[in-house]
Amino acid sequence: MNTGSTWAGYNSYLDTFYNSLIKIPNAPYPLNPNAPQPLATDVPNKIHEQESVGYMVQKGPLPFRSTYTRAAGGTTLHWLGTCLRMFPEDFKLKTTYGVGLDWPMTYEEMMPYYRKAEREIGVSADVDDQKYEGQFFEDEYVYPMYKIPQSFLDKKMAEGVNGKKVYLEDGEYVVNVVSTPQGRNSMPNPNYKAINKGKDFEPVGAVGNSTVGKRCDGNSNCVPICPVQAKYNANKTLDQLDPLRVDLLTQAVASRVLFDKENGRITGIEFKSYESPHSPNYTTHFAQGTIYVLAAHTIENAKLLLASGIESTSGFVGRHLMDHNCILGWGLMPERIGSYRGPGSTSSIPYQRIGDFRDHRGAFRFEIGNWGWSWPKGDPFTSIGELVDYKRSALTPDAAPSLIDFTKGKLYGKRLRHFVNQVMTRQFRIAAEVEQLADPNNRVTIDPAYKDQIGNYRPVIHYDIDEYTRRGMKVGREFTRQVFAHLGVEDFTYFDPDDSSYLEFEGEGFTYDGAGHLVGTHIMGTTKYNSVVNKRQQSWDHPNLFLVGCGNMPTISTSNPTLTMTALTFWALDNILEDLNG
Repeated sequence: MNTGSTWAGYNSYLDTFYNSLIKIPNAPYPLNPNAPQPLATDVPNKIHEQESVGYMVQKGPLPFRSTYTRAAGGTTLHWLGTCLRMFPEDFKLKTTYGVGLDWPMTYEEMMPYYRKAEREIGVSADVDDQKYEGQFFEDEYVYPMYKIPQSFLDKKMAEGVNGKKVYLEDGEYVVNVVSTPQGRNSMPNPNYKAINKGKDFEPVGAVGNSTVGKRCDGNSNCVPICPVQAKYNANKTLDQLDPLRVDLLTQAVASRVLFDKENGRITGIEFKSYESPHSPNYTTHFAQGTIYVLAAHTIENAKLLLASGIESTSGFVGRHLMDHNCILGWGLMPERIGSYRGPGSTSSIPYQRIGDFRDHRGAFRFEIGNWGWSWPKGDPFTSIGELVDYKRSALTPDAAPSLIDFTKGKLYGKRLRHFVNQVMTRQFRIAAEVEQLADPNNRVTIDPAYKDQIGNYRPVIHYDIDEYTRRGMKVGREFTRQVFAHLGVEDFTYFDPDDSSYLEFEGEGFTYDGAGHLVGTHIMGTTKYNSVVNKRQQSWDHPNLFLVGCGNMPTISTSNPTLTMTALTFWALDNILEDLNG
């Protein structure tokens, strides 16, 4: 079976992507009925129609809109590459604002692990750019690589909004465009040697072909796949493992965690090894060790624990599922801004990430999208198809404006090329990625009625969005309107009331999208009664079991979670080594 752990396998992913009609996040990664994964196309228009659609079983009342990848390298195969640290106040949300949960550690304790994570991923950023809203770093710290250059769109945005104000229901706020830390290769920063014992930072090339992927080429499809592997993916870390000390099994799926009911200690992992993705035939095996680590990501970790009868003293296994709920806004800039070039996002408007408003509404970060209307409409394909056929598609109902409103009939040849050059290069998209609080009712469960073809459970998702996040959505939409007004953007945003993700709050309706930022389900805390793992990332009830990944996070805040997840993994590693040596 080809995997992304080889150059040939990664190229096979590229071939699958090029041949896919719909370029969704999991488009490059072949479907595997023995290890199925959720797809963006699984969520239909109506919530009551979707229970049996796709891999995740959606029980509502609202659909969970995010996906993840079940292949070697996981979801780092299709992530955007954003590497933001959390703010100090994100670790004490309950103490500071009386909402959500606190972490059992502080930002200061996490700082050395953030440094390790930024080195492992190879983060490109400028520390001075990131010192906003009170964020701080170690003295003289620099990122491993210089920041990825901001796009032409970013610069036009900055010209139009920097220093301007927006007026929201809870105050006025200044707008500024800030570059975003990236998990992709740029130019190494020679000053990094000073904090790394005199050693240079060398960007890591492609797995299986180190001469490729040294620098970002701006290929415009980081999601779903970077053709040259300039963006970090976890196979780059796996590629460094010593084959004499580590066995990496493919075509094998963990099915159960075995444990001693008297002392709680884990005694083994049951796994199913299958012949091929095209056959349901498998054999059952067992792996045994001293310490066990589950690193299957937020939903799969919870599913595996529940399938094993491991529910924890707190009863919180599977609970507190969170995501960033994204409110998109899209329109046409008054001039061409070079849509569909470079990484998906190189800057953001981050000045709603912290503030006193967090006691009553969700914080958010505005991601600035370089790829036109690709997220809200599936462009450039959708609009070009409409222009050629001169008929509205399901993505542009009569109530919504469409690019064909600019034309009188079918476009082809020179007229089509002229229109694409003059109009589609003005496409602009922004996303308010809204914070969600930990809610025990948002959860993953299992049901014997829902299993895959080799008998493993499919995750059953119960999901809703509370008033705190909905108010953040409403404010995010108003923020978008005022930013558009500053820029002279013609607003084409449309929220379809028939969409399964349509919701209303205080007289305003929205459709939300998932960000793919899955956290919660085995949160950490201070006692076995309020969490599943302790600050060491160790199970309270099973002392030789460690859980790693975003599932440990008790808040999502406004940072894309991959960098924090990586930092927590380094923290867990130190604790595992301590236990093994002690």
